[in-house]
Amino acid sequence: MIEKMTIGRLASAAGVNVETIRFYQRSGLIDEPARPHGGYRTYGEEDIRRIRFIKRAQLLGFTLDEITSLLKLEGSLACIGTRDLAARKLAMVESKLADLQAMKIALTGMVARCDNEERDEWCPIIQALIDD
Repeated sequence: MIEKMTIGRLASAAGVNVETIRFYQRSGLIDEPARPHGGYRTYGEEDIRRIRFIKRAQLLGFTLDEITSLLKLEGSLACIGTRDLAARKLAMVESKLADLQAMKIALTGMVARCDNEERDEWCPIIQALIDD
């Protein structure tokens, strides 16, 4: 038998806070169950799975809009659509990595200049940021 739980127990089971669940509901990522007359809304195992899916997708860098698209993919086209979305995300990650590598090289050079130069009036790092 599937155990029903309150939003607080769902949050605990899924590893998020209650406000995250409410935000996901407002965003359309998870359904808000009907409230029984005079009672509390209850949630089940499927809600836990869906929230965990959302959190894992976020860890991979997917935006909430992209996650919404992933959740809507069904049937035989799901794999193709998911692959295309993941390939676009991978291209973005590779671009960011290239940018980060360029930043690392620039910062490494600045730190090395600062370590190797006599201390004048200007810090070499600040001077590098001022110069064109």
